[in-house]
Amino acid sequence: MKETILVTGGAGYIGSHACLALAEAGYEAVIIDNFANSDRSSLDALQLITGAAPIFLEGDIRDAAFLDSVFARFRISTVMHFAGLKAVGESVAIPLEYYEVNVGGTLEVLKAMQRAGVRSIIFSSSATVYGDCKVQPVTEASPRSATNPYGQTKLVVEYMLEDLCGSDPEFGVASLRYFNPVGAHKSGVIGENPRGVPANLMPFVAQVATGQRPYLNVFGSDYETVDGTGVRDFIHVVDLVEGHVAALKYLKSHKGFTPINLGVGRGVSVLEMVAAFEAVSGRKVEYRLCDRRPGDVAASYADPANANALLGWRAVRSVEEMCADTWRWQQHHAARNAAAQA
Repeated sequence: MKETILVTGGAGYIGSHACLALAEAGYEAVIIDNFANSDRSSLDALQLITGAAPIFLEGDIRDAAFLDSVFARFRISTVMHFAGLKAVGESVAIPLEYYEVNVGGTLEVLKAMQRAGVRSIIFSSSATVYGDCKVQPVTEASPRSATNPYGQTKLVVEYMLEDLCGSDPEFGVASLRYFNPVGAHKSGVIGENPRGVPANLMPFVAQVATGQRPYLNVFGSDYETVDGTGVRDFIHVVDLVEGHVAALKYLKSHKGFTPINLGVGRGVSVLEMVAAFEAVSGRKVEYRLCDRRPGDVAASYADPANANALLGWRAVRSVEEMCADTWRWQQHHAARNAAAQA
């Protein structure tokens, strides 16, 4: 029998790609999602790519009875926990909702795991737990702090997971600190499909390139970086989820709390990424330079050596591949929407 992995938020951008990676590696994913940051089209895309309908249950991670029913129905070995709110700017505006979902929801997942006797979890953490780290690249030993409520929620959950591991020596946690996931599956039928105005760079760039939006707002042009714009460690989403599968194998023989950076290990500025996307797509991406956004930092990029040493993993896909796969997904998505409206 295939090993069964519970994927919270599995209909979302990273979660759906993780489900593909799990299928390719021979695991069976059980997806739960409440569609707060996703829609059912990703489930259709999973079926199209894999040839099998995904196992899916609609529900909220804050619903203890729902979680108990899932653990009772399936023999779960490990949880991949993606479900949560994820926009820095939005978290500044509605911090209590972020604490309710990201911290409160994770607490309910962990309590349900304890009741079910499941002691293995891969947590979708973030580079925001490093705050405005002055020394780059950041390592897992870099000081932790946060500059916005979103980052604070990730930090609180990490402390909670550390305390849980301290109380239960059989518990295994891989806290994967993402840098900036971008790109899409090479099929072009699954990718980042944000609701409303995109909060992340690449979906916005792609929508400007297709004429859905007139221009990109570039927040901050006076940072001490190569061109004044923010510098980030952009990582292809397929590389990222392959890191999750590697972490799954790691937890088979390791207990306790293990933080691991998932990044490429080099920084790319916002304007450098815009230029790369223009080169790949052949489209002009208009942009406007704006004031800095509250909670943002000048630069953040990873030292991924620990991921390579512990997981045998490294990011291999280039910036050009990130842009090309995003563009392929955006064209496919726009064509599908046009057909649906015809």
